[in-house]
Amino acid sequence: MASITAFGGAFVRAHDPEALYGWYEKHLGLGRSGGYFAFPASEQRTQVVFALFGADDEYFPRSQNVMINLQVDDLDAMLDRLAELGVEVDNHRESFDFGRFGWFTDPEGNRVELWQPAGDTEPTPHTEPTAVGES
Repeated sequence: MASITAFGGAFVRAHDPEALYGWYEKHLGLGRSGGYFAFPASEQRTQVVFALFGADDEYFPRSQNVMINLQVDDLDAMLDRLAELGVEVDNHRESFDFGRFGWFTDPEGNRVELWQPAGDTEPTPHTEPTAVGES
């Protein structure tokens, strides 16, 4: 019997795909490979997650059908850099046994989640992670 072997990608609609590609390249340092962003398997630090949320779940905006989650090696440094570049960054952070999370909003209004998997670099000293449930 055939089976699913891996997550293949994420596809996001954009009003101006070329401009949004450029924004992600400039602000996140992503590089295109053949017209898309690719993350080679050899560079993956942990599993890739595919999760389903209820239509009324408030984890990300209800008007947004999909939220991208990108893995980072230093959550605080990445969010600080984005804030310095004028990107809308959510000051709230969450910590779990499997990693730390933070969010920003891209120019098309998409809330994007950043995930620093457990075991990667520790939080930078100037930022204390927010405990789950605190705002």
